[in-house]
Amino acid sequence: MKKIILAVALFTTLGLNAQTKYESAMQNGFSKMKESKTADDMSAVASFFERVGDAEKTQWLPYYYAARNYTIAAFMNPTADKDKAAEKVKDLIAKAEAIEKANAEIFCLKQQVAVMQLVVDPMSRWQSYGAVAAEVIAKAKAIEPNNPRPYLLEGQYLMNVPEAFGGGKAIAKKLFEKSVELFGNYKPASQLHPSWGKEQAEQLLAACQ
Repeated sequence: MKKIILAVALFTTLGLNAQTKYESAMQNGFSKMKESKTADDMSAVASFFERVGDAEKTQWLPYYYAARNYTIAAFMNPTADKDKAAEKVKDLIAKAEAIEKANAEIFCLKQQVAVMQLVVDPMSRWQSYGAVAAEVIAKAKAIEPNNPRPYLLEGQYLMNVPEAFGGGKAIAKKLFEKSVELFGNYKPASQLHPSWGKEQAEQLLAACQ
């Protein structure tokens, strides 16, 4: 009996140590994110999270943050090859999705990638990539209706779409209002889960007034 108890205790201790190591690495990544100011900084953070994901193998969040930071870096750098960046991000999304199925946050990433590729050549790409962006954001809302980020991202995209094509500030305003409302009661699943967007939603809503 003693041997069984010791074995269980050892297994539990090892599990807690592994979890602590993972959480420590993620918190380190979050600290790096806060300190980042340039596209190169964001790419370095993305690479860090990617290494965490490759080391853990069973956690989707490191790949999520790697993909998100690569996406931000590509948007920040006007000379970045956004199609090339998109392929990198899609690879990371695939890794996250292999671990975590039907997740609203991952579909939000897919929307951001579609928009990133659309802006390369809006005139020729708005129909194809615009349709992808609308499709994946609709899936995100269906999976997690109380998540404020899909509404924020949809509003951000439609704010820059001409009214003649279904966009404009009036449409975006309603989405930002919904996002801000949902942020009022939103609680991330853990300290490691996505929590960004509240200030951005409030700022964009103010810009639509």
